[in-house]
Amino acid sequence: MATSDLAEPTRRDFLYIATGAVGAVGVAAAVWPFINQMNPDASALALSTVEVDIGSIAPGASIKVMWRGKPVFIRNRTPEEIQSAAGVPVAELPDPDARNANHPGADASDANRAAAGKENWLIMVGVCTHLGCIPLGEQGEFGGWFCPCHGSVYDTAGRIRRGPAPENMHVPVYSFLTDTRIRIG
Repeated sequence: MATSDLAEPTRRDFLYIATGAVGAVGVAAAVWPFINQMNPDASALALSTVEVDIGSIAPGASIKVMWRGKPVFIRNRTPEEIQSAAGVPVAELPDPDARNANHPGADASDANRAAAGKENWLIMVGVCTHLGCIPLGEQGEFGGWFCPCHGSVYDTAGRIRRGPAPENMHVPVYSFLTDTRIRIG
């Protein structure tokens, strides 16, 4: 093809390109509010994480905080509770998967349900995995949690030991900001 066969852009070509560009910008400007309204609002973002001061929780005590509309149990376990939970063979547990958001795929051994070096702190979503009831703390024969709705019994690591619950209580994503402050979510 010779250079003489190429046509020079005309004024009409420029108008087509300019009209297409203005149309594309107009469509983007019209669609943006619809896309933007799908983002979470400020109140939802505020609930996505919660910071908790755990410095005043004595060994053997626990507190309940709300995160994403669910209760979260934070327990400062005693050495006896940690030993009791660690002494249970994983093969004896109805649910050997920890479902630990901090260590996905970890087994249900006590060390994997707590942060490394902070084994005394147990942080888990306080909802029974059977039908969503709130278990009672320091109840049941294993000294952990007891769900009064249908009788599920959890041990001191939040692992299901007996009852209709199919899974261990879930461990949310959390991180230690300092030795006495954690962020959940």
